[in-house]
Amino acid sequence: MSIYEYTVLDKEDNEVSLEKFKDYVVLIVNTATECGFTSQYTDLARLYDEFEDKKFTVIEFPCNQFGGQAPGTDDEIQGFCRLEFGVKYPIYKKIDVNGENEEPLFAYLKSQKGFEGFTGEKAELMDGVLKQVDPDYENNDDIKWNFTKFLIDRNGEVVARFEPTEDMQVVEDAIKELL
Repeated sequence: MSIYEYTVLDKEDNEVSLEKFKDYVVLIVNTATECGFTSQYTDLARLYDEFEDKKFTVIEFPCNQFGGQAPGTDDEIQGFCRLEFGVKYPIYKKIDVNGENEEPLFAYLKSQKGFEGFTGEKAELMDGVLKQVDPDYENNDDIKWNFTKFLIDRNGEVVARFEPTEDMQVVEDAIKELL
C-alpha cells in the first residue's frame, strides 16, 4: 500500500486522488491556526517554496481535535494561512485525525509510523499536558497534537513521523535526504 491509494476532499468537497503526487516527496501535516505551534507555518511555507521545483510538496489538513484550535471554516483557515504566512501549498478540508470519524489516510499513516515519543525543546511540556488528559497516551499511535508530520518518499511510502515538538531543522534535513 501507499498514499496513492487514498483520496481526500478539498475545501469544496471535491475528491482528490493522492496519486497526483506520485514521484513527489510529500510532507503531510495536521494543523491548527490558533495553536502554540502555529509558527511552524513559516517553516512549512519556506520549505515548500524552496523545494517545490524538486517535486516536493506539503499537504495540509486542518484539524480541530486538539484544544479546539482550528475553529474557523475551511475558507477562513485557508485565508489565514495564505495571508499571514504566504502558504502556497495545498490545504485540504478540515478533518479528524483520530477517533471514529478519522480520515482514512491518517489511519494508514499511523499504521505505518507509530508514536515514538516527543523530542525537542517542548517535549517535556507536551508530555505534561498529555499525561493530564490521558496518562496512558504513550501506548497508542494516535496523533497527539497539531502539527504532527509524516514524510512520504517518491514511492508513496511513509518514511518518518515527526511530532510537533521536533526541531524543524531535523524535518528539513530528512526532506533534503529524500530529494
